[in-house]
Amino acid sequence: VIRAKTDISIKQTSNITGWGSAVSTAGVLGCIAATVVIIVACTQNLLATEIEFADVVIVKKAERRIYLVTDQQVLKSFSISLGLMPDGEKIQEGDFKTPEGRYELTERNGDSDFFRSIQISYPNRRDEERAARLGVSPGGRIMIHGQPNKPRYSKVYYRNYDWTDGCIALSNTDMMDFWQMTSADTPIHIFP
Repeated sequence: VIRAKTDISIKQTSNITGWGSAVSTAGVLGCIAATVVIIVACTQNLLATEIEFADVVIVKKAERRIYLVTDQQVLKSFSISLGLMPDGEKIQEGDFKTPEGRYELTERNGDSDFFRSIQISYPNRRDEERAARLGVSPGGRIMIHGQPNKPRYSKVYYRNYDWTDGCIALSNTDMMDFWQMTSADTPIHIFP
């Protein structure tokens, strides 16, 4: 009798183990199927989400903020760094000032010395006329860009100090968003 119980116990254990393996396999396959369904649903939501483009970019130098605006509503804003001499208007090449005025975003460069860059249409006619009156070069190549690809300082430095030659700098993460939400010919208004 004891032997029979032992045999039955062994058979029951092997049956349970076999059934358990089937449950484990079914459970794993079920989890995989559920994961696939979730991934597909998320992908469809991402594809359905349209990226909003800014109608205008507003820079407020004193606030160290840049705003992406559509229909007079701020879509997003970012902290910025400016030229080494941020106060006042840019007058001439090499003054390390960030210009003030109305411009447009122009050329986009995904392979610059910084994490992406978008050129600003500085100098405009007003800037050129002022520089001519003063007998100086207005400079140019003012960009909105991310951090240097070969940084000399810490990320903390680049985020907390004005360090550019006159450009407007964002963190790399913010530059990604800025890049996606703007296009060539987007107006940019830079205020003191």
